[in-house]
Amino acid sequence: MSASAGQGFSALILAGSRGGVDPVAAYAGVSHKALIELDGQTLLARVAKALREAGATQIAVSVSDDTVRAAATALDLTVLTAASGPSCSVRDGIETLGTPLLVTTADHALLRPEWITRFLADAPAHADVAALLARQDVIEAAAPGTRRTYLRFADGAWSGCNLFHFATPRSVAALDLWAQVEADRKRPWRIVRRLGIGTLVRYMSGRLTLVAALAHLGRLAGLHAAAVATPFGLAAVDVDKPADLDLVRDLIARP
Repeated sequence: MSASAGQGFSALILAGSRGGVDPVAAYAGVSHKALIELDGQTLLARVAKALREAGATQIAVSVSDDTVRAAATALDLTVLTAASGPSCSVRDGIETLGTPLLVTTADHALLRPEWITRFLADAPAHADVAALLARQDVIEAAAPGTRRTYLRFADGAWSGCNLFHFATPRSVAALDLWAQVEADRKRPWRIVRRLGIGTLVRYMSGRLTLVAALAHLGRLAGLHAAAVATPFGLAAVDVDKPADLDLVRDLIARP
């Protein structure tokens, strides 16, 4: 069990911008998708509320937009200036808040406190860094018809859930690797190629499990990395596309 489970923790919300016009923000008619309102609350407020209800005692938000900065200040969040990419923003967050640190994103519109507490409880105690993932069948049972990007391994097809736990100071070693994965997130075979030819062959032949792949990536970075499977399929639904926003609005409107 993670040391953060069952006690207060620090959290970082990534709310930076990739530059240019965000299609989801434009679709919703706002300047930044963190400011999209669902059921009377902005996405940023919804995420902060879920974190607080899960036990977060200090929450920072990484921003690149003055309007989001003002919204974060109004929510009594610690405001950090977003770096050039998510991995660099996490590095800044760790420098400010230390470890352990839970990291999520402002577009995690459906985030619930029980998903967070379950993740922290299930993260192995020896892991320097852990990532929450959901299997395709679990996601599709919770949100039929949703389209996500999946990593396909011997133990199933998986999608990330935008929840990461940086448990120890050693976890910063994962950030350079994260930067590489960011660049290749739509091309899973390039991510696996970093594991070496033997592991790549296992992946291409369908014999590599996600757990083994992440553990090996951790060893390459000099730390213990763990994948944590969630039973909550909606944890993998964020708001990357206008269709995602339509789905989230529909799910929230359901009785």
